[in-house]
Amino acid sequence: MNKKLKILYVSSEMDPFVKTGGLADVAGALPKTIAHENCDIRVVIPKYSAIDEKYKKDMKHVVDHSVHLDWRTQESSVFEYDYKEQEQDKELKCYFIGNDYYFDRWNVYGEYDDAERFGFFARAVLEMLPKIGFQPDIIHCNDWQTGIICLLLNDQYKFDEFYTNMKTVFSIHNMRYQGNFPAEVLNIIGLNHGYNNPDSIEFYGGISYMKAGLKYADIITTVSGTYAKEIQMVEYGYGMDGLIRKRNDALYGIINGVDYKKFNPEVDKNIYENYNKDSLNIKKHNKERLQEELGLPKRDVPMIGFASRLTEQKGMRLIDEAMEDLMSLDIQLVLVGTGEWHFEEMFRYMQSRWPEKVSANIKFDEPLAQKIQAASDMYLVPSLFEPCGLTQLYAYKYGSVPIVRKTGGLADTVWHYNLHEKSGTGFTFDNYNSWEMMNTIKYAVDVYNNYQGDWIELVRKNMDMDFSWTSSAKKYIALYKKISQDNK
Repeated sequence: MNKKLKILYVSSEMDPFVKTGGLADVAGALPKTIAHENCDIRVVIPKYSAIDEKYKKDMKHVVDHSVHLDWRTQESSVFEYDYKEQEQDKELKCYFIGNDYYFDRWNVYGEYDDAERFGFFARAVLEMLPKIGFQPDIIHCNDWQTGIICLLLNDQYKFDEFYTNMKTVFSIHNMRYQGNFPAEVLNIIGLNHGYNNPDSIEFYGGISYMKAGLKYADIITTVSGTYAKEIQMVEYGYGMDGLIRKRNDALYGIINGVDYKKFNPEVDKNIYENYNKDSLNIKKHNKERLQEELGLPKRDVPMIGFASRLTEQKGMRLIDEAMEDLMSLDIQLVLVGTGEWHFEEMFRYMQSRWPEKVSANIKFDEPLAQKIQAASDMYLVPSLFEPCGLTQLYAYKYGSVPIVRKTGGLADTVWHYNLHEKSGTGFTFDNYNSWEMMNTIKYAVDVYNNYQGDWIELVRKNMDMDFSWTSSAKKYIALYKKISQDNK
């Protein structure tokens, strides 16, 4: 009889408790799916003050324990919450590491002492395990905020019999954000300066939490096959491409999935009216209602939507360069997001100059993002790089045809539409330049305007595609089993 695999999934954020980006979506969906595959998986995140009180009031206090850093001792309070979103879901046990000094902050990230905050979190996670009586086979760490766990486990805690057989998986969600700090941080988190060398976690004169994960994890994953290849190149490796090439045999690309219990126009409570591939007339009602809400003229012109961080990575410079050409088209552009100041101002300017064509909603508003998915005809993702991307997968389900640059997970999930062969799923361009992007947008607009029957067929076919988490979850479980077998 096979023993049930035990996994601790460690993340810095998790939907629905706290969310700043796609990592929270993954942490909120992947463990739920793995739990249905006969695994004992549990999640742990920090207990931020930003977590909604409706969840905090139902958390059960489990244990307090001291965490020793080099220059201070801080208390960790462990809380437990049995998360179950829908009746058919299995309960997912979630733990929260509480410490007001570190986590009662306005920001989830971007604090002056992030190195110490997440160094504390790493030790608190490892030291809570014997106290709560959970001995996982695998600790699955995500992004730089958890990378130091891989180092601590392999170089310090494994000398304790309780931790000896534990293995680590480290998932890269975005190589650009690395958690790089001055070397003095080693003193703060209780590591000696032997780690300040290129064969360990030294990185251009400082130290890197991302490098700790890449160097010390048993398995490295990232969120698409193409991105796994790209981060081995100088352009996408952000200084760590050499280390990743060196660890190529431990690197796997597994595409993210979609939680269709949440992101599905048939059940989504955030959109105006629910619909499916057989009731696309209702999708048009969503478009008209959004136009009314945002003050746009009610016209059946191609609506291009996107919800994104307004940054260079997300391709905003291409829109800046192509602004006049883009606005010469008979379209409407609807966006929601925040980011770099000059891109926020660019969209405010576009709205002021072309108020009948542009609605710029400079804010974080997830319900509005889902309304845009439901209302738009096309979804623009012109990224400089994109590890996986989830919005193009959501767009498929909501009947919004993606227009994307072929990079990372976008290249793995969107295939260029050929009007004559009726093949492909969206509209793609290869190089990061505004001319190629505009040619692709013009092609998409032409198909929408002049080949409505083909467009509707494309939309319905896309809405039938299945990017649920089940397939990805099974690939992660196969990796877990592979490295846990190494103990036998």
